[in-house]
Amino acid sequence: MEFHEGTYLITGITGFLGSMTANELMHSEEYKQGRIKITGITRDIFRARQIFNSTEHQELLLVEVDIRDRNDLLSAIDSSVDYIIHCASVTRSAEMVRHPVETADSIVMGTRNMLELAKKLQIESMVCLSSMEVYGTVGDIGRPRKEDELGEVELFSPRSCYPLGKRMAEHYCYIYQQEYGVPVKISRLAQTFGKGIRPDDNRVYMQFARAVNEGRDIVLKTMGNSMGNYCASDDAVNAVFTILYCGRDGEAYNVVNEENTMSIREMAELAAGQTAGEQIKVKIELEDPNMTGYAPDTGLKLSGEKLRQLGWHPSKNLAEMYRDVIRTL
Repeated sequence: MEFHEGTYLITGITGFLGSMTANELMHSEEYKQGRIKITGITRDIFRARQIFNSTEHQELLLVEVDIRDRNDLLSAIDSSVDYIIHCASVTRSAEMVRHPVETADSIVMGTRNMLELAKKLQIESMVCLSSMEVYGTVGDIGRPRKEDELGEVELFSPRSCYPLGKRMAEHYCYIYQQEYGVPVKISRLAQTFGKGIRPDDNRVYMQFARAVNEGRDIVLKTMGNSMGNYCASDDAVNAVFTILYCGRDGEAYNVVNEENTMSIREMAELAAGQTAGEQIKVKIELEDPNMTGYAPDTGLKLSGEKLRQLGWHPSKNLAEMYRDVIRTL
């Protein structure tokens, strides 16, 4: 991919996709030639320096600030910025259930403050990373679901802090574009994993990968009926840049490889069969969903047609994604 020159501001730069996005830029010829600069926002400057400790990162500026604090954010970032990639978000389900207020605040207030910063700095373009969870509980409509076909989200559930927060964050993107002309787009991500995943990640696909790597049976805590939509992490990063450069302001784009859409149970059986060579089995040991923090079952199948019309195409299937993950373990 050819990257546009300028200064990129990346929030959540120590996170999975934030760090991958930064590294993608850092490996570009434009960055090596000094035509791209990066400012990374983090809440833990020590961790950020551990991750980005190479002398090759001479065009990277790390800034420690909590994006929920607008005054601190606006004063910390007062220089020219051309592009913003807003990756910062809570991603662990257990944390969402334990701290729903803080989760909602980080998503909604953090996004609004980043949009306020984008308005102040008069940027070229911004992408806000959202989630397929904004669709809520939906059934199978016999075809992949487009960006405007949302379902219901349970209001009185602590776990809903995440999908409702993402919905409000997307709405802020839309109204900031409508009222102030902020050139923001929304990248609505499917489940994303593969290259670059952290070994300590504990989401379901990593639990499956660890089971394969260790020769243990895969144990499901639900019946595994919920549909999953997946995209390789390096494909997702390329999608983010495609949306940043080519997307329409104020609109959302599903980031998904439709060939990877399957139920949790089907993914577990693929991992146990194709990836593990049928050396392990899939077992079910049900637990209270209120304790695990898992999202409610959904029949969601995402359409990636709108993003493909921008020229993006996914390159990896689920088996290849698992091979990428297992190399990191």
